[in-house]
Amino acid sequence: MTGDPAPGVTAPLLPAALAALEALADPAKAAEMLAYHKAKRRYLGVPVPQIEALVADWRAAATLDGRVALAAALWDSDIHEARVAAAKLLTQARIRPDGAVWDLLCTWVPGFDGWALADHATIAAQKRLVADPSRLATVAGWTTDPNMWARRAALVITLPYARMNNPKPADIAIRETALGWAESYIADRDWFIQKAIAWWLRDLSRHDPARSSAFLAAHGAKLKSFARKEAARHLTAMS
Repeated sequence: MTGDPAPGVTAPLLPAALAALEALADPAKAAEMLAYHKAKRRYLGVPVPQIEALVADWRAAATLDGRVALAAALWDSDIHEARVAAAKLLTQARIRPDGAVWDLLCTWVPGFDGWALADHATIAAQKRLVADPSRLATVAGWTTDPNMWARRAALVITLPYARMNNPKPADIAIRETALGWAESYIADRDWFIQKAIAWWLRDLSRHDPARSSAFLAAHGAKLKSFARKEAARHLTAMS
């Protein structure tokens, strides 16, 4: 479903995009999602694969400026599925120029209030960080944000550097920066922060088991037990 584009915007306008999402709504599923995610916003009960199918059509019909404008409007609607769609619209390895995309994604970070939307948005941001690693300076600011979800996003966005098989020296430097952040988070006993540390180390262990092991040897005893076990899961399998 598409609407008449505004000047310079070839993506569907917000009312048409929301109507397409509304047409797929499942009230029973929406109630389940509200109970699960707990964040107090509207849920439609639309599965991610159906959202992705709509986004594929919108992306094909859109200029980059149109995609950014639609993503901003969808996020501002504060409907769960619309926010998922907003993040999906901006999830692409090659976007040139991508400054407007990065800037928009960064405006969403302080308002993160749950893992699902935070992860969808941060996965989009991962690709923009890899495209321009100098953006790590912005990410560093998230590590002291009062919002726990923003602090967590600093680790999630750097996960591509945990997953590199043949990192260059500059990539290793970013990896070490992220590990420094992980170390600084250890005293934070929030479950999601501890889980994020474990996620980072678990993924790193598949590509650099020696570095992951060294981190755990130095700091693992300070992690919550579930996080320590999760971080070492692949290391245990290797031994």
